Amino acid sequence: MLTEIDFLDVVRLTPLVAIDLIVTDAEGRVLIGRRRNRPARGTWFVPGGRIHKGETLDAAFTRVADAELGIAKLARSSARFEGVFEHHYTDNFAAEPDVSTHYIVLAYTLQFIRTVSVGRFEQHSEYLWLTPAELLARDDVHENTKAYFR
Repeated sequence: MLTEIDFLDVVRLTPLVAIDLIVTDAEGRVLIGRRRNRPARGTWFVPGGRIHKGETLDAAFTRVADAELGIAKLARSSARFEGVFEHHYTDNFAAEPDVSTHYIVLAYTLQFIRTVSVGRFEQHSEYLWLTPAELLARDDVHENTKAYFR
Protein backbone atom coordinates (compact mmCIF):
# COMPACT_ATOMS: atom_id res chain seq x y z
CA MET A 1 0.00 0.00 0.00
CA LEU A 2 1.32 3.43 -0.93
CA THR A 3 1.83 6.12 1.67
CA GLU A 4 0.04 9.42 1.05
CA ILE A 5 3.37 11.04 0.10
CA ASP A 6 4.20 8.23 -2.36
CA PHE A 7 0.71 8.41 -3.87
CA LEU A 8 1.06 12.18 -4.27
CA ASP A 9 4.26 11.54 -6.24
CA VAL A 10 2.36 9.10 -8.46
CA VAL A 11 -0.37 11.71 -9.05
CA ARG A 12 2.24 14.37 -9.76
CA LEU A 13 4.17 12.20 -12.27
CA THR A 14 1.73 9.86 -14.00
CA PRO A 15 -1.86 9.48 -15.13
CA LEU A 16 -4.09 7.23 -13.03
CA VAL A 17 -6.24 4.56 -14.66
CA ALA A 18 -9.84 4.31 -13.49
CA ILE A 19 -13.24 2.80 -14.20
CA ASP A 20 -16.41 4.91 -14.31
CA LEU A 21 -19.84 3.33 -14.03
CA ILE A 22 -22.63 4.92 -16.04
CA VAL A 23 -25.60 3.37 -14.26
CA THR A 24 -28.99 3.73 -15.94
CA ASP A 25 -32.45 2.55 -14.94
CA ALA A 26 -35.46 1.43 -17.01
CA GLU A 27 -36.63 5.05 -17.29
CA GLY A 28 -33.33 6.11 -18.85
CA ARG A 29 -32.19 8.02 -15.80
CA VAL A 30 -28.53 8.09 -14.76
CA LEU A 31 -27.16 7.66 -11.24
CA ILE A 32 -24.87 10.46 -10.05
CA GLY A 33 -23.39 11.20 -6.65
CA ARG A 34 -22.10 14.37 -4.99
CA ARG A 35 -18.35 13.83 -4.50
CA ARG A 36 -16.94 14.04 -0.97
CA ASN A 37 -13.28 13.86 -2.01
CA ARG A 38 -10.87 15.77 -4.18
CA PRO A 39 -10.53 16.12 -7.05
CA ALA A 40 -13.93 17.51 -8.08
CA ARG A 41 -15.21 17.62 -4.49
CA GLY A 42 -18.76 18.95 -4.25
CA THR A 43 -19.71 18.24 -7.86
CA TRP A 44 -22.07 15.57 -9.13
CA PHE A 45 -20.31 12.67 -10.81
CA VAL A 46 -20.96 9.12 -11.95
CA PRO A 47 -19.63 6.41 -9.60
CA GLY A 48 -16.13 5.13 -10.27
CA GLY A 49 -12.71 4.38 -8.91
CA ARG A 50 -9.12 3.86 -9.85
CA ILE A 51 -7.57 0.54 -10.77
CA HIS A 52 -4.94 -0.72 -8.34
CA LYS A 53 -1.53 -1.95 -9.46
CA GLY A 54 -1.63 -5.68 -10.13
CA GLU A 55 -5.43 -5.74 -10.25
CA THR A 56 -7.10 -7.19 -13.33
CA LEU A 57 -9.79 -5.17 -15.07
CA ASP A 58 -12.38 -7.73 -14.06
CA ALA A 59 -11.35 -7.59 -10.40
CA ALA A 60 -11.23 -3.77 -10.45
CA PHE A 61 -14.68 -3.56 -12.01
CA THR A 62 -16.15 -5.90 -9.39
CA ARG A 63 -14.44 -4.03 -6.53
CA VAL A 64 -15.52 -0.59 -7.79
CA ALA A 65 -19.14 -1.75 -8.28
CA ASP A 66 -19.18 -3.13 -4.74
CA ALA A 67 -17.51 -0.06 -3.19
CA GLU A 68 -19.50 2.55 -5.13
CA LEU A 69 -22.88 0.84 -5.57
CA GLY A 70 -22.98 -1.83 -2.88
CA ILE A 71 -23.44 -4.52 -5.53
CA ALA A 72 -21.21 -7.50 -4.79
CA LYS A 73 -19.75 -9.81 -7.42
CA LEU A 74 -20.91 -7.77 -10.42
CA ALA A 75 -19.07 -8.98 -13.52
CA ARG A 76 -17.55 -6.60 -16.06
CA SER A 77 -19.15 -8.75 -18.77
CA SER A 78 -22.56 -7.49 -17.56
CA ALA A 79 -21.66 -3.95 -18.67
CA ARG A 80 -21.22 -2.29 -22.06
CA PHE A 81 -17.85 -0.66 -22.71
CA GLU A 82 -18.34 2.97 -23.79
CA GLY A 83 -14.74 3.88 -24.49
CA VAL A 84 -11.66 5.55 -23.09
CA PHE A 85 -11.92 9.09 -21.70
CA GLU A 86 -9.42 11.54 -20.21
CA HIS A 87 -10.19 13.51 -17.09
CA HIS A 88 -7.99 16.45 -16.10
CA TYR A 89 -8.28 18.25 -12.76
CA THR A 90 -6.34 21.22 -11.50
CA ASP A 91 -6.38 19.85 -7.94
CA ASN A 92 -5.53 16.55 -6.26
CA PHE A 93 -6.65 14.32 -3.38
CA ALA A 94 -4.31 16.04 -0.89
CA ALA A 95 -5.04 19.65 -1.95
CA GLU A 96 -1.31 20.04 -2.59
CA PRO A 97 -0.67 23.27 -4.53
CA ASP A 98 0.46 23.01 -8.16
CA VAL A 99 -0.28 19.27 -8.46
CA SER A 100 -2.91 18.39 -11.04
CA THR A 101 -4.61 15.01 -11.46
CA HIS A 102 -4.89 13.17 -14.78
CA TYR A 103 -7.08 10.11 -15.20
CA ILE A 104 -7.41 7.71 -18.10
CA VAL A 105 -10.93 6.38 -17.61
CA LEU A 106 -12.54 3.22 -18.95
CA ALA A 107 -16.27 3.96 -19.00
CA TYR A 108 -18.87 1.19 -18.72
CA THR A 109 -22.65 1.40 -18.85
CA LEU A 110 -24.76 -0.75 -16.56
CA GLN A 111 -28.44 -0.83 -17.38
CA PHE A 112 -30.78 -1.99 -14.65
CA ILE A 113 -34.40 -3.02 -15.15
CA ARG A 114 -35.41 -1.15 -12.01
CA THR A 115 -33.92 1.69 -10.02
CA VAL A 116 -31.10 0.47 -7.80
CA SER A 117 -31.15 1.54 -4.16
CA VAL A 118 -27.74 2.92 -3.33
CA GLY A 119 -26.92 3.10 0.36
CA ARG A 120 -23.16 3.66 0.51
CA PHE A 121 -21.91 7.15 1.20
CA GLU A 122 -18.13 6.70 1.42
CA GLN A 123 -17.25 8.60 -1.77
CA HIS A 124 -20.53 10.47 -2.29
CA SER A 125 -22.62 12.40 0.23
CA GLU A 126 -25.87 11.81 -1.66
CA TYR A 127 -27.17 10.38 -4.92
CA LEU A 128 -29.61 11.50 -7.62
CA TRP A 129 -31.24 9.84 -10.60
CA LEU A 130 -31.42 12.29 -13.54
CA THR A 131 -32.18 12.00 -17.23
CA PRO A 132 -29.25 12.84 -19.50
CA ALA A 133 -31.00 16.12 -20.45
CA GLU A 134 -31.43 17.08 -16.77
CA LEU A 135 -27.82 16.16 -16.05
CA LEU A 136 -26.51 18.24 -18.97
CA ALA A 137 -28.57 21.27 -17.89
CA ARG A 138 -27.10 21.44 -14.38
CA ASP A 139 -24.08 23.62 -13.56
CA ASP A 140 -23.11 21.43 -10.60
CA VAL A 141 -22.65 18.24 -12.66
CA HIS A 142 -18.97 17.91 -13.51
CA GLU A 143 -17.98 18.38 -17.16
CA ASN A 144 -16.25 14.98 -17.15
CA THR A 145 -19.59 13.33 -16.36
CA LYS A 146 -21.41 15.43 -18.95
CA ALA A 147 -18.92 14.22 -21.58
CA TYR A 148 -20.48 10.74 -21.41
CA PHE A 149 -23.79 12.17 -22.69
CA ARG A 150 -22.64 14.58 -25.41
